[in-house]
Parts: sequence; structure tokens; C-alpha cells
Amino acid sequence: MLTKGGCPKSALSIKDALEVLEGRWKLLILFALSSGKKRFGQLAREVPGITDKTLSKELKNLEANKLITRRVLDTFPPTVEYAITEHGMSLEKVMEELHFWGLAHRSLIIGTPVNAE
Repeated sequence: MLTKGGCPKSALSIKDALEVLEGRWKLLILFALSSGKKRFGQLAREVPGITDKTLSKELKNLEANKLITRRVLDTFPPTVEYAITEHGMSLEKVMEELHFWGLAHRSLIIGTPVNAE
């Protein structure tokens, strides 16, 4: 049976998940935050290639979807700290599986085994 959008009902939850995680940066940001709280500059360094504008947009989106929290610290100048939520950490197994799939895929395409770090 199809939904109004033409997606089979059984795939609707996958569609929902992909809409929340779409783009090339969100999982990388969540992965960086999975090791602990980070400030904006730290995240920018840990997600190489992302622009400040894109990082800001993605952080707002992840916060709106309750995958991360944003906390403004009472300092001068104000410091903002980002942390992954429990809901965001529920993606830990997904990120781990994507990591291993990526290693296997790279090995298949390149033809040489890649170390699992």
C-alpha cells in the first residue's frame, strides 16, 4: 500500500529518517559530538571542508530535530557549547555500521583492504 507521497508504508520510517539526516554533514557532525561537548570552532575543525554558514545551518536543523542541544555559557564573550542528545546517541550503531560499510565499499572499489580504525 502506498502513502499520499507515493512511498510504501513500510518504507515511510526510512524516508523520515533520511529526511532528518539528509546531506553530507549531519552524520559527520553527530559523529564529532559523540565524543563529547564541543564549541563551534572545535566542530568546524573536526568536520573539515564545512563552511561556517553550513555548519550553523546544520546545527540549527539538528537541534530542531532534538539530536543535539545548544547551550549558551555565561562567559564574556558568550560561549556556545553543543552536545549530542540521548536521541542523537541512538544513531551510534547506525554510524558504526556506516563506518564499516564505508571501509568495505572503499576496499571493493579501490581493490585493497583499508584498516578499520
